Amino acid sequence: MFNNVISPKYNKKGRIIRRICSFVRRSGYLTQRQDNALKNIWAEMGIDFIAEPFDLTTMFNNQNPIVLEIGFGMGTSLVMMASKNRDKNFLGIEVYTPGVGACLALGKEEEVTNLRIICHDAIEVLDYMIPNESISIIQLFFPDPWHKVKHNKRRIVQMHFANKIRHKLVIGGVVHMATDWEPYAKHMLSVMNNSIGYKNVSSSGNYLPRPKTRPETKFEQRGLRLGHNIWDLMFERTK
Repeated sequence: MFNNVISPKYNKKGRIIRRICSFVRRSGYLTQRQDNALKNIWAEMGIDFIAEPFDLTTMFNNQNPIVLEIGFGMGTSLVMMASKNRDKNFLGIEVYTPGVGACLALGKEEEVTNLRIICHDAIEVLDYMIPNESISIIQLFFPDPWHKVKHNKRRIVQMHFANKIRHKLVIGGVVHMATDWEPYAKHMLSVMNNSIGYKNVSSSGNYLPRPKTRPETKFEQRGLRLGHNIWDLMFERTK
């Protein structure tokens, strides 16, 4: 059902070129519920990766605004948003197979018809499948902070990423990020403030209180239990 979450690339000698990824794919244990969902619901809600632009209107069979979430974890908050906002379409990208199964199962139980899921590296999905100026909101909630200095290069939020997702947003579209790791919050803010074509939605020029549109996630609850603060950032595409 799934191909590799990263498409292999080779050098002139036929050797695989190693890429710096923002994630480590964990196999994880599949519950019976998750396994059943992957087998029985994927054909209804799942989208297989293809290395060419995908017709999002055909995918959802309507022209409603599209919300793209990168790394939805177990999918609880994504399904909740889709259930409460039937006038929007939600597309989730995740590489963690048990999370994909859990999201499919919950989406079916909640009878959401405005949710689709891709199990593949988000960078490749953005590069190949998502047409420019097709997404209204891009969500990135609690990505791995890669807190060790030697691993900072693996953070998904970098200048090239900010530029990549800007082209996928419609003019006036918004990228919404959240983290409970203060150094990463500062890094995100610096990257976005120095990226061309964005305007910080915060009137103070930094962070926002958690918008009511973002449900509290499992990772957020864990961070709060550990005494962490939560930082939300929202940037609008201006050009």
